[in-house]
Amino acid sequence: MTSWSELVTYIDWITVGLLLQLEVAYLAAIGPLRGRIVYADVVKADWRRAVVFTLGVLTIFLADGTMLRPLSERYLFSAHMSEHLLLTTVAMPLLIIGTPDWLWRWMLQHPLIEAVMRFCTRPIMALVLFNATLALWHLPLFWELALRHENVHLLQHVMYMVTAVFMWWPVLSRVPELPPLSHPLQILYLFIQSLLPGTISAVLTFSDTPIYPTYATAERIVPLTPLADQQIAGLIMKSVGTVVLWLLATIIFFVWASRDSRDDARTPREKVAP
Repeated sequence: MTSWSELVTYIDWITVGLLLQLEVAYLAAIGPLRGRIVYADVVKADWRRAVVFTLGVLTIFLADGTMLRPLSERYLFSAHMSEHLLLTTVAMPLLIIGTPDWLWRWMLQHPLIEAVMRFCTRPIMALVLFNATLALWHLPLFWELALRHENVHLLQHVMYMVTAVFMWWPVLSRVPELPPLSHPLQILYLFIQSLLPGTISAVLTFSDTPIYPTYATAERIVPLTPLADQQIAGLIMKSVGTVVLWLLATIIFFVWASRDSRDDARTPREKVAP
């Protein structure tokens, strides 16, 4: 019988170590090493961005370093879906926003990184890569492989996070070399993205039988049948993803409207001769 106390106190120390290295490298880059990347007296450290980046790192820890990991790997499909949403919908946007523009530009100076980002962050390509990755890993064959083999599971998460960076870039980028879409196109882009995972979530929600053998035969540690657990996972995938994307689209709309209003207010004064 599973001990809830063991799950609650679970911490993956390997994940903790890797995330600590990432955080230290980031703090070193924006702090003592900043002068080697850019002119330190021109570009100041923005500690608000550092807080955002750290929240992204903590979100990855919550998804991959806490009890959510064994819960999702061995018992509950809905927990696994929550884990993936934390990585792709919360952690990756926070890491993108938390990385200073000048640090992105420095990384993009590497020819391979620049070529990959330029190709993969094109809006249509970004949507295709992210959603194709989602579809591929939700096939029962690959999902079960990820559950049974740690290296395959790691590959799954890396692919989710990398393609999530591509997907978010056309909206969150502030780098002139790879600029974001215009505000109207950002809204359209987010609306399309909110629809694409709907097929996967519909299959999960409306299936008459459990799709993944691991969860169909897993020990019942909560009063949920395997089918109910799968249906909840489908609803989580659809509702959480839709809410986040539509909320961001709404914010972008009001920013766009406010900017247009300010531009309209300035135009008459600019036309008046001195």
